[in-house]
Amino acid sequence: MRIIKKTSFPFLTYRWIAIGISLALILGGLAAIAFGPGLNLGIDFVGGTQVTIKLKKAPNLKELRKAITKLAVGEPLIQRFDEPEKHEILIRVENPKGKEGDFTRPILDLLNTTLNPNLGGTFDLNTQGAKELTELLVRGNPDGITGDPDALAAHYAPMAEAVMAYRKDHGMFREVSELGQIKELSEAARTFLEKRCAAGEFALLGAESVGPAVGADLREKAQLAIVFSLLGMLIYIWIRFQLPYGLGAVGALFHDVLITLGALSLTQREINLPTIAALLTLVGYSVNDTVVVFDRVRENLRIKRTGELQEIMDESINQTLSRTLITSGTTLAVVIFLYVFGGDVINTFAFVLLVGIIVGTYSSIFIASPIALGMTRMFDRFKKKRRNKRRARR
Repeated sequence: MRIIKKTSFPFLTYRWIAIGISLALILGGLAAIAFGPGLNLGIDFVGGTQVTIKLKKAPNLKELRKAITKLAVGEPLIQRFDEPEKHEILIRVENPKGKEGDFTRPILDLLNTTLNPNLGGTFDLNTQGAKELTELLVRGNPDGITGDPDALAAHYAPMAEAVMAYRKDHGMFREVSELGQIKELSEAARTFLEKRCAAGEFALLGAESVGPAVGADLREKAQLAIVFSLLGMLIYIWIRFQLPYGLGAVGALFHDVLITLGALSLTQREINLPTIAALLTLVGYSVNDTVVVFDRVRENLRIKRTGELQEIMDESINQTLSRTLITSGTTLAVVIFLYVFGGDVINTFAFVLLVGIIVGTYSSIFIASPIALGMTRMFDRFKKKRRNKRRARR
């Protein structure tokens, strides 16, 4: 299938303009990383605690930031999460330098002091877990079950799990009376909980904690994953084609990764393990497009043994142009839908792929091929000099 007819664009004629544009983008991204906002590393790599909460009403971010600052662990990150009408907030604090620790409980205690000052000693249905709720039911034993604590726990645990499942499905308890909608609760257990529980102003949706040592280890492994993937691509293309083509492909991959990292720095999107997965996906996608072009170059070199390399490369790029546009276009359409409708969880992943597909398609044409062309000519000149030296010695 071809979406465009046979073309004869002189792509490599404009290679220096394209390389100049790429250098400007790369240097701009590196400047943003080194002298600007830098890379926004997530707690996967720097260590810290991340808590996501849901509030009954629109949050006062200034008040929340003031409360979390009392932890004295550096400037906290507090931002809205998901759609504004859901009143969901993401709170992230970094561990003090060199110290391990999970700050989930201190964060919740500060939020309770700020948002739930009137709860007293009541059990909060929105922040406590199934284990704590089971223990409360076991201590009260509203159903009058006989037996050891394990037997009581076995009886009340499914009820506690049902309560937590309801909270997960609805986001939070807005009123204690909602317990009446949970069929798994016995009448006595429901009455018991209604007297001893409260529905606080916020619900805990999720919590994650990574220590600094683990974060540093993950950061090192993420860097090695990218480096080894690039090295593997170089060796593969070197074996399948020639060294100049391997250098061209890896040069294009470095180009794609650096520009994407610059975009992440400028937009201050969080770099975490899913982001690294997206970068590795980008590397694989980009090199696949480059290999298709190089494969056509190799075929045409066999047919036109005496042809000019630049003309053969231009012809090969034109011959694969329709395939490139179809593949990139369909992939880009899917990624755009993921970016727009996928939600906050995979938004950064989709953003990396969105930038990467555009840049990767461009680099396969305007970066990989020019580098391969330049390196081939340089190697040919080097071989010619060596031959001339050998002849002169004879």
